[in-house]
Amino acid sequence: MTVHFIGAGPGAADLITVRGRDLIARCPVCLYAGSIVSPELLQYCPPGARIIDTAPMSLDAIEAEYLRAANAGEDVARLHSGDLSVWSAVAEQIRRLERLGINYTMTPGVPAFAAAASALGRELTIPAVAQSLVLTRVSGRASPMPNDETLAKFGATGSTLAIHLAIHALKQVVDELTPLYGADCPVAIVVKASWPDERILRSTLADIEATVAAEPIERTAIIFVGRSLQAHDFRESSLYDPVYQRRFRGKE
Repeated sequence: MTVHFIGAGPGAADLITVRGRDLIARCPVCLYAGSIVSPELLQYCPPGARIIDTAPMSLDAIEAEYLRAANAGEDVARLHSGDLSVWSAVAEQIRRLERLGINYTMTPGVPAFAAAASALGRELTIPAVAQSLVLTRVSGRASPMPNDETLAKFGATGSTLAIHLAIHALKQVVDELTPLYGADCPVAIVVKASWPDERILRSTLADIEATVAAEPIERTAIIFVGRSLQAHDFRESSLYDPVYQRRFRGKE
């Protein structure tokens, strides 16, 4: 018996890997985070599968479901939104599975920030403008931020920031980043990227609070901050420059 942790992608049912989809189809038990995972993904479950929404459950209750499946010899598809490598709450489940001697696998998924960038129609790393992307968040009730991981410290690098789980702290984002990026710095907020009710708000650090006040957002949003969001007059990459010699292109 194996628990298969699967990155279910940002929302759209067709933004899941082929491996993830096929694992769901093979597992007689499916646990999914119903508060943030699209129910459309459940169409990939086999007929008669035991499907459990873990949104209202405690970690102890989820562990009990793993034990029940293990005793029955049934593989489990465990769906988490986006990709498993960030903010998935998979680590504590893995620790319990290892303690219980239950096998597990991890299948990556399309991260929410990637789907949001696609919705914006933007590459986030622009030559000579921004070559780094910082994925971060602010402290919340579920998990505090380490003392050295602050918006101000990340913002001091000038990198493009993709700030997750922070729409409730928009004022904090604006207050901490305006001195570093400037009031005219572009901001884009993508709400429910890839879902049918996806929304995009574009503004600047100076105006984004007023923009959101006019179109309120409650949750499931990513805040992007950085000059790369509106860069147009930038140098082209050397990658396709005809005089750039590399392994796959001989210099004439």
